[in-house]
Amino acid sequence: MTIVFKEESFRDDFTYSNSDWAIQRFPFPFDKDSYMYSVNMERHVPVQAGSVFEAAFDVDEHYVSEMRDRALVLAEDPLRCQSLPHMTLAGWDVLELIMTSKAADYPEHFELHRDGDTWRWINRPLGIDQSFTFLDETTLPYGPLEYITRQAQGDFAVLDQRDDNLWMDAGMVTTQADWSLDFDIGMNFFEWHAPVPKAHEMGIFQRALQYLLNIRQGEPARRLNWTMTVNPLLDTSPENYHKWGVMRGELTPENIGQKLHLRVELQTFYRLPRSNGLLFPIRCYLISLQDLVTVPKWGRRLHRVIRDLPEELATYKGFIDNRPLILEYLSKYDDGAPTSPGIFPD
Repeated sequence: MTIVFKEESFRDDFTYSNSDWAIQRFPFPFDKDSYMYSVNMERHVPVQAGSVFEAAFDVDEHYVSEMRDRALVLAEDPLRCQSLPHMTLAGWDVLELIMTSKAADYPEHFELHRDGDTWRWINRPLGIDQSFTFLDETTLPYGPLEYITRQAQGDFAVLDQRDDNLWMDAGMVTTQADWSLDFDIGMNFFEWHAPVPKAHEMGIFQRALQYLLNIRQGEPARRLNWTMTVNPLLDTSPENYHKWGVMRGELTPENIGQKLHLRVELQTFYRLPRSNGLLFPIRCYLISLQDLVTVPKWGRRLHRVIRDLPEELATYKGFIDNRPLILEYLSKYDDGAPTSPGIFPD
């Protein structure tokens, strides 16, 4: 499928928007009318043609603009991409995985030609035609992890597995929901998840870690996570909280449908072949409430989820102060009718 890439911005004047196609394929994260933390892992296999679950690494209409935004963030703060010295081989694993997947899933946009260790990578949307020697960093303009993740939507944590734990020892993180790679680099699985309420006492993270430690090569997994963001802002990092935190006070009954966005992360997990590391891509999708409610099932369900969410979770997700305003808006789209199981539109 040939994708039409949009010219848009995720900052300043916020010209970002979703086409009807992007709305219908949005990864709505609630499969029923209530929400509580769970491991909620499943195999990352293609589901429903045209959905965000069809390709290994989804590419959509926002690709070119998202990559432009990533370059702006890195220019301001190069520490958003880091790799500890022992993670270089894992970076090459990531480069190979993303290149081979994109070339296979989107051949009209990406090509990879390999002749032994001599590789040629063509990225048509970004105008890149790069020949290099695999495993030779001197033949690329950046290290292998930074090079390829400057060309892939979403954030990427690269986890080293040792001592029956996972350690965040490398990553490209510019579209995160209020966490910092610079702070978390070198932490283990339980340390970087420490701020999450309720899940620890429920044993969620213990079960999740055991699942992840046993992911095998060629058997990737996925899950959805979510929060809410005022304005279609990709970079909601702690480093820039002084810029985006004040936006939470901008919501009014008149503008909430346009300004408040459901922010969904498609989190996937891949075992890397040479390093035995675990790649943890975190792809961010944004949809305004006014676009979301054009799918009646989603409008009804989101109202019920937000209404019944425990207070500590609403606080952690960042909208406890605005919950009455959100419910007032969404209640107009909840007629009390039952909703069908699953996340996809009816």
